[in-house]
Amino acid sequence: MWKLCNVSRNQYFLVGLLVGFLYSYYMPQDLTEIVTECPEATEREHLLAEDAKYGSEFEPQLNLEQKPMTARKQVKNIVRPRYYYTELGIREKLFVGVMTTQENIDSLATAINRTSAHLVNKIKFFINADNVKANFKLKNIVGFTDTRENLRPFHVLKYIADNYLDDYDYFLLVSDTGYVNARQLRETLSHISISFDVYMGTPHGTTFDEEEPDRPSDAQYCDLHAGIVLSSSVIRKIRANLDWCVRNSVSNQHNLNIGRCVKYSSKIDSCQSSWQGINVTSYKLNSYKIYRDLHMIKHEAAFNRASVIYPITTADDFYLLHAYFSRVHLEQINGAKEQIHQEASAISNGTLSNDILEVRWPLGVPKPNPSESRHDIIPWTHLNLTHSFMYTSEINVRPLSSVDAEDMQNILNKTILEAHRSNPQLEYRGLHSAYRKFDAVRGMDYRMHLSFYDRGRREHVLKSFEVVKPIGLIEIVPSPYVTESTRIAILLPTLEHQVHDAEQFVQHYEKTCMDNQDNTFLMLIFYYRAETPSKGDEDVFLPLKNLALSLTDRHKQDGSRIAWVSIRLPPELTTPFNPNNLLSTSMYGPAPQQLLSFAAADLALRKIGLDSLVMICSAEATFRSDFLNRVRMNTIAGFQVFSPIAFRQYPCGWTKLCKECDGCDVGQSTGYFDRANYDVVAFYSRDYVDARKLLEQQSGRLPIVRSDRDIVNLLNYTQDAIGSPLERIENVAEMFVRASGKIHVLRGIEPNLRLGRAIENFLAEVDPKGEQLQRLRCEEQPDQRDRCVRIASKKQIGDVLVQHDGADGRENEVKK
Repeated sequence: MWKLCNVSRNQYFLVGLLVGFLYSYYMPQDLTEIVTECPEATEREHLLAEDAKYGSEFEPQLNLEQKPMTARKQVKNIVRPRYYYTELGIREKLFVGVMTTQENIDSLATAINRTSAHLVNKIKFFINADNVKANFKLKNIVGFTDTRENLRPFHVLKYIADNYLDDYDYFLLVSDTGYVNARQLRETLSHISISFDVYMGTPHGTTFDEEEPDRPSDAQYCDLHAGIVLSSSVIRKIRANLDWCVRNSVSNQHNLNIGRCVKYSSKIDSCQSSWQGINVTSYKLNSYKIYRDLHMIKHEAAFNRASVIYPITTADDFYLLHAYFSRVHLEQINGAKEQIHQEASAISNGTLSNDILEVRWPLGVPKPNPSESRHDIIPWTHLNLTHSFMYTSEINVRPLSSVDAEDMQNILNKTILEAHRSNPQLEYRGLHSAYRKFDAVRGMDYRMHLSFYDRGRREHVLKSFEVVKPIGLIEIVPSPYVTESTRIAILLPTLEHQVHDAEQFVQHYEKTCMDNQDNTFLMLIFYYRAETPSKGDEDVFLPLKNLALSLTDRHKQDGSRIAWVSIRLPPELTTPFNPNNLLSTSMYGPAPQQLLSFAAADLALRKIGLDSLVMICSAEATFRSDFLNRVRMNTIAGFQVFSPIAFRQYPCGWTKLCKECDGCDVGQSTGYFDRANYDVVAFYSRDYVDARKLLEQQSGRLPIVRSDRDIVNLLNYTQDAIGSPLERIENVAEMFVRASGKIHVLRGIEPNLRLGRAIENFLAEVDPKGEQLQRLRCEEQPDQRDRCVRIASKKQIGDVLVQHDGADGRENEVKK
């Protein structure tokens, strides 16, 4: 029996093996055929087939058929406000509305404006405009044509709600007989939360009128003469119910009409004299007169803490009250300052170092910023009462300017007074030495050593003092509005030896301005010498004229054109070209020839007009379109002139000390900002003409060139002014400064304005090996070395000298 069972198991095994072999033999190699032959296959079998096809690693396949390629809902761009305070909902604190009359505009209203307008955020005066005069000196006046007195406060509330609701937290309504202690009121309102409805003031205090016994009581409402403070939320609710307020204004009492409107709109039953523990109080002058009784009432606590004082009947009383409260405020500031000083001194007390407590001298003035490297160290300048020493690395001694000399004398006087205050026995004998340093964060620091004679000890002593002039409150100078769409008239003065430089300038101008349809106009100004022909094929400027005509014809449809003006120089100014002038920072050469820029401006402005923005440029200059936009923004008619400081590039291709690159960023190895160059200046024509006329009225000052014959007068002016360098004018920017008008002169570095083409063209065309350039010498005076062109930095020249000395040393060793 056991053997039979064993045989049956072997048979099962053999049959299974045979079936498996046959199944594997007839099974297809590609499992995807199963999916094709068996469409009823499950999703799991399909995944197994895909897995077998791509191997064991899972590779996701995206099916984009019948899928939306774009978002069904377009995303709206979020337009953010221009200012942070708009987005954050930050508002000003106080708006003051004064209800006055036409008769009181020049008296009471003007007094309120002079005593409160500079202490509040906004102030307006509201009158009835039935017979408005046009000669009011007060400008912030709002007039209403509806002369019904009972509706007047609602016109005021509607005007405030329509124009200033979202700009201020609190609104004060007051009559023209109330003096507003604005400092006290702002301090009080700053402690009240703006998230609640506020209707504050002083209750009227009367129940009925004997002549009108039927008039409703206004004792529970705020008195307009004492001032009514309304929050912006209450004004918003009043605007929603303004129709009801107008229909129910049955009385001429403003207190009652405003109070009932507030009660109906905001559900505030009565006037709030206190809110969140903060009191807004007023003081009523029952029988007092300010000019007579101020010495008595100033001792009352209620008078000193009042926000509004009423009734005031004369303008002089407003000024007396304002002077008194200003003095009280000043005494409070001095007391707080002294207390802070004592607390700071008590905190240190010699137990903790000032580095830990951060107590610096003087108190409130930040300490100097630590320098990050040796290049950021601010040096001390040694000076006396007349000169400064080691002003720069190239100037040893330099006279102090009139402003610096006056400042130095004032510092010395205050230091002597302080020395006598601390020790009356000291007698000033002289200044031993002085040093100063300017820190843009801290201010101007002085260290002074003064010689004194001590009468008590009968000996000479030397005292050291440290004086600080901290930077005061930074103010924003208001300026007119300008745009980047103003048309610029570019004047390009060109001498005979600068024809090739001017051709490159015109070609660069076409790519930068004409191809981009920039709103500019180019006028070439040709300086002909006395004997140079100006017509025919012998015209030295003929290539420039042909180029200007061709470019004008090419861009005629765009409105861009190039014109020119010819100027014949007198024989006195027609000297042959001196190659040494290439080393002068100005395109005209040494100082006397720089006055030719006035001849170009005087004669060219006649063809441009008085309302044009003009920029006098240099033939060796290159610029980008961004520079023209900055010219438009920084040149303001009747306000400002722009004189950019160009970046002068080194001739790297010749010196081989730096990498030659026209489009690279500015750097110390490729060039420097030429502060002595004033060839490029932008101004408005009318401002230039006014300044020239102003200088011409002064005797011996820069004559105006009205024709070519007048150019010789500039040479006579130069000869007359040689003996007075402080009075001599050499360029257009300096002319605006000396004119003493209302025009500001903005002088700033401009990386997109670059110079240096003249020397590069000279080396490329005339002197490829640089042999002539090595023999050139700058013809400036010894005290004007900054007007000479540099061909490399000090570091680069120092490296060459070190390498040259090292090579000579090695040659000497070889010879030995």
